[in-house]
Parts: sequence; C-alpha cells; structure tokens
Amino acid sequence: MISTLHIKNIGIIEDLVLNLNNGLNILTGETGAGKTLIIDSLQIATGGRFSKEMIRHGEEFSFVELSLYMPNNKNAIDGNIIISREIHTNGRNSCKINGRLVTVSELKVFMQNIIDIHGQMDNQSLLDSSMHIKYLDNFIGEKINPLKTEYTKLYNEYKRILTELKNNFGDDKEKQRKLDLLRYQIKEIDVANLKVGEDVEVENLRERINNSEKIQNNLNEVDNEIGEISIDSVSNAIRALEKVETLDTKYENTLNTLKSIYYDLQELSRDVKAFKDEMEFDEEERQKIEQRADLIHDLKRKYGNDIEEILRYKEEISNEVEKIENSEEYILNLKKELKNIENKMDSLSIKMNKIRKEYAAILSSKINIELEELEMKNAKFKVEIKFTENNVEPDRKELGLQCIASDECDNSKKIDQYYKDGKDKVQFLISTNIGEEDKPLIKIASGGEMSRIMLGIKNVLADVDEVPIMVFDEIDTGISGKAAKSVGEKLKQIAKNHQVICITHQANIAAKGDYNYYISKKVEEGRTITSIKQLNEEETINEIARIASGECSKVALEHAKELRKIA
Repeated sequence: MISTLHIKNIGIIEDLVLNLNNGLNILTGETGAGKTLIIDSLQIATGGRFSKEMIRHGEEFSFVELSLYMPNNKNAIDGNIIISREIHTNGRNSCKINGRLVTVSELKVFMQNIIDIHGQMDNQSLLDSSMHIKYLDNFIGEKINPLKTEYTKLYNEYKRILTELKNNFGDDKEKQRKLDLLRYQIKEIDVANLKVGEDVEVENLRERINNSEKIQNNLNEVDNEIGEISIDSVSNAIRALEKVETLDTKYENTLNTLKSIYYDLQELSRDVKAFKDEMEFDEEERQKIEQRADLIHDLKRKYGNDIEEILRYKEEISNEVEKIENSEEYILNLKKELKNIENKMDSLSIKMNKIRKEYAAILSSKINIELEELEMKNAKFKVEIKFTENNVEPDRKELGLQCIASDECDNSKKIDQYYKDGKDKVQFLISTNIGEEDKPLIKIASGGEMSRIMLGIKNVLADVDEVPIMVFDEIDTGISGKAAKSVGEKLKQIAKNHQVICITHQANIAAKGDYNYYISKKVEEGRTITSIKQLNEEETINEIARIASGECSKVALEHAKELRKIA
C-alpha cells in the first residue's frame, strides 16, 4: 500500500504530504482545490507523461515521492519501497527506486504491477490485451494451473528444439565453410600438442632466458664467495679446533657447528654450480622456447584464457563437427522429438481451450451483472477467445533454412503455431450501447464510463488481481442515486483485498470510506495553496452532508448520518 505521498511544486500544490491507509481512502473537496493534481502526481510517480507546464509557477522543479509498504516484494527494504521522481524546467528528469537511479521506462515497468489508475488512459493493466489471458487463467484457478505447468515445460523444450533446428540448417556452401573453419581450428590445436600447465612453465623459462645474463653474473659472484676458498678456510678451522676439542666442551660444540657449516657450504656450492649449468642456453634452444611461448600465446588469444580452456574448446568444436557431418540424421531425430512435443502441446491446448471457453462465459456473465448494477444496463462485456489453427508454413528460404527432403520443401505443408500459454488468444471486449459492435476496452472513450467498467471488472477479479493499489478518478461522472450507491458498495468490496484511493463528488460513495480526506485551497501572500486533512467521524459526516445538499443543515446531517450508518 501507499503509506505516504509527498508532492512538491505541482500546479497549485506547493508542498503536500498525504498519509494514506489500507482499505477505502475517499478524497473529496471543493472544485479546483487540487484533487485531480493528486491523481496526476500518482500518474507521474508511475512513469506517466509529464508536461513542464505542470511545474508550479515561479519554481524550478517539481517532485513526487511515494513510500510503499510492501513486505512481500523482493525489492522492499524492511518492507518499504521508496519511489521518487523529480522534473526540472530545463527538462532534466530524475527517477529513483530505493535511491537507485532508473529510467522513466524502467520506473513504468516496475510500477505497472503495483498501481492501477482508472479514469485516465494510462497505466491500466486491464487495457493491455496481452494481460487478459492471465486475468482469465487467474479467475479459473486450480482447474487450469496443472495443465499450464505441464504445457510450459513442453513449450520451453519446443522453443529449444526450434532454435537447434534453425542453427543446424543451412545451405551446403555455408555448412562446408563452417566445417572447414572448425577442422582448421581443431588441427591447429592438435598440432600444438598442448599440455595442461605448459603455458606457465614456458613463460617462466622464457623469463629466465631473458634474464639469463643477469642471473649468470650474480651466480658467478655467489660461487666465488662460497666456493673452494671459503670451504678450505672452514676446513682449516675445523682441523685447528679438533686439536683442542677435548680440553673444553665449548670447543667441541663450536667444532660441531663448524662441521655443519662446512657441509652446508659444500651443498650450497654444488647447487650454485647446478644453477649455473641450467642457465647455459644456446641460440637454437633460446629460439625454440620463444617460438613455443608465442604459439601458446596466439592459441590463448584465439581459443581460451588458459590451456585447459583451449582443450575444452577443441572438444566442443569436435562435437559440433560430428553433429554437422551427421546433420541429416541429427535433424531428423530433432524433428521427430519436436513432433512428439507438438502432439502433447496440441492435446493440452485443446483441454485448456475448453476450460477457458467455459469460464470465459462465467466471467462475462458475472461482469455483465456488475455493469447492470452500475447502471450500465445496455453494456455487454465479452471475453473473446481465438484458438490458433494450423497456418501455412513460410518459405524455408526466407528463413535461411535448408530442406532435408523434397517433400519437406512443400510450402503448403501445415505447421502448428504455439504461444507461451497455449494456442489461445484472449481479449476483453465490450459494447456500451445496443446495436454497437464489440470493441476492445481501450476503444472506450468516456472517462467515467471507463472507470465504471473497470470497477465492475475489478470487483469480479478482486480475489485474483495481483495489483495491490487501485486509484479511481471520475468514477461518479454522470451517475447518481442507485448507481452511485452501487459504485460505493463495489469500491468497498474491492477495498477488502486492495488499497483503494477514490476521488468522488457523490455522498453515497463518500459515506463508504474507511478513511476520508478533505482537500481545500487558500490564498497566502498572493498565491493559491492546496492543503489536505484527514477527517474524523464528525467531520466526515459534515462533509457528506455538504456533498449531498451543499450545506450542513439539520436534515442534511441526519441524511449523512443515515448514509454513514448504512455504510
């Protein structure tokens, strides 16, 4: 739900904070006080269109911020989502979701499943025909869900096989070019005779060669310092200590240390000589190592970051070569598998179509009852379902595909067309007057009429509608009495499962509010300012009386109390 709406510098709204609640939130007030600007602000916050003329005169920017409490939404932080949009007179537009900058399009996509605004032609999920099959299936519920789950698995596999077939068809020249390339790559890797880890070893050896002169000079210096002269000196010291070792234990200990040093020096001297021998490279050996390092580097640049990755790539393209060489058999097997899946999908699609037709009639009937109660007795709602029949297969050459056999190149051959939810196309249609043809919902022009139609549909679908917040503007246009009472009752019903925000001029509707707000305007320092106040029960009754009769007379107040009591 929207917990807080903050509006700044839009029209006559200078700085307004509106705290909303769950249930039915009713907004009333004087004409021109700014009620529609509040709906416009919600529209802006959902990524709707914005005109710079909406920015308050004399200000440089406008700002709208929503605090949404949605504990089950994955984007919520501690159950809250903060949406903001700031627009400047220079055209700069800044949209944020939880402080993260997003584009207007991203904001619109994010908000389309959170808020439905009725009375305008934007941001209504029910006007999107691609959503109609979802609404119908949600209305059907568990009777169709297992079939859809099974169909979805088959559909995903169906799409995978189609992709495989497309990727593996091609004319002979294209196929031969690809084979030549892959075989060249395999040969290039094979000839290199790579070994895992070899690249590291060769690079280390190359580094040693490049620094061989420096290493050799320093090893010579080490050899000179710890060579025979040093070893002989330690040997002479040992012989001298051996003559006195029996005179005192400390001489014996020192002698043992010297002997240990003597053996270590001998070992070190041998190691250094071995190191020197290793650093002797002839020019031919040096060139071989350079060439090997360059070859490995070139293969890594083409086929992978290391030798393991290069060898994996070779295995993959070897499998691809085998697949291409045996493409006819491979493709025929794929087509057999595809046909089997299509048969299963056909069966499921027919079953789903039968269920959808049955429930489409039920849904249409329920919504028509709602419309009649909303004083739209001539309106007829219809859920239209079109089952996709077999279509003529397009020319394979246009798709860049190759025929496996001559009979499969027959362009009159029929194939089935499938959608992600089956073979049905669902659309909500309506005729608002006797004798008129059924039209898509988006073709309905009247704002008030559209709002009542949407209200009727939403009331039937309230339990399965996943959009949590509904905003109704101009819901009472052209109605009164019994129709207004019915609209109020339906708003109240929807508000059991959704947060509803409704602007109204009808006492019957205002009386149904769980929370009532009064919007007014005043002039301060030569400027008009909009303000809003949440009404207590006494103030709510006074406002209902004002709406009903234009004044708070005793009779009007009694009538308002009666309406409130009934609500």
